[in-house]
Amino acid sequence: MTQGKISVTNKPANGTEGGGAVPTAPPSYEEATAGDNKTGVSPPPPPSVPLHPSWAYVDPNSSPSYSSGGYHGDGEMLTEFSWDDKNIRRIFIRKVYTILMIQLLITVAIVALFTFCEPVRIYIQSNPGWYWASYAVFLVTYLTLSCCPGPRRQFPWNLILLAVFTLSLSYMTGMLSSYYNTKSVILCLGITALVCLSVTIFSFQTKFDFTSCQGVLFVLVMVLFFSSIILSIVLPFGYVPWLHGLYAVLGAILFTMFLAFDTQLLMGNRRYAMSPEEYIFGTLNIYLDIIYIFSFFLQLFGSQRE
Repeated sequence: MTQGKISVTNKPANGTEGGGAVPTAPPSYEEATAGDNKTGVSPPPPPSVPLHPSWAYVDPNSSPSYSSGGYHGDGEMLTEFSWDDKNIRRIFIRKVYTILMIQLLITVAIVALFTFCEPVRIYIQSNPGWYWASYAVFLVTYLTLSCCPGPRRQFPWNLILLAVFTLSLSYMTGMLSSYYNTKSVILCLGITALVCLSVTIFSFQTKFDFTSCQGVLFVLVMVLFFSSIILSIVLPFGYVPWLHGLYAVLGAILFTMFLAFDTQLLMGNRRYAMSPEEYIFGTLNIYLDIIYIFSFFLQLFGSQRE
């Protein structure tokens, strides 16, 4: 034990021997224990072991997550159910145009009935009260579908309100068409179909973003609004053909631009996009644009029935 004690105490304190800087090996467990028990020297503290060794450390910035797409299966699942997914957007556009085609078929059928069937035409022209009743129904359903997201998204009330809206606006359009010549109505239907088809294809193909032209559309709406006020004041004192024609041209241009605007809202790859939950609202806007375009074309190119 003395020999062990001497061997411990004779070790240089600074770890040098003969002036040379030679590192000394740490004492063994037996030597440290013997020094603690016999000489009263406390053993050196145990080596500190890191809680997370370097080989077990994981950088949190590089760890896979749902947002970074580290887990391939989960990333595909989130992308699949995202509103910006192309498949969901394609289904949304198909749903909108399916409902729109049904609306347009109903409108064309009512316009044809009011135009070609003489008894029906005479009855609706001699009873203008039905027109104002349909206008009131149109206004109420339009405000409900436009301003109330609850009825607009709740099935089947959204489809019921849209059907009532379509029937009321179709009645108004059919009554307006009954005052024009049959050839004029057919001609304006053809022009409207060609214009709407061309604008729709152009809106899908062009890189120009119509959704960023809200200021221009607002200015044109104000011009059309004040023109309608001036027209309503001037008409009782005398008919002004050029003013009525200018109003019809301005209205046709404005709602053609609105058609391009609403069409690009459905696409989802522009500055502003429409949520796929709002298929009723998208159908409502495009259908209203087409009806207004037809009405202004009828005022511009149509000839009154004798």
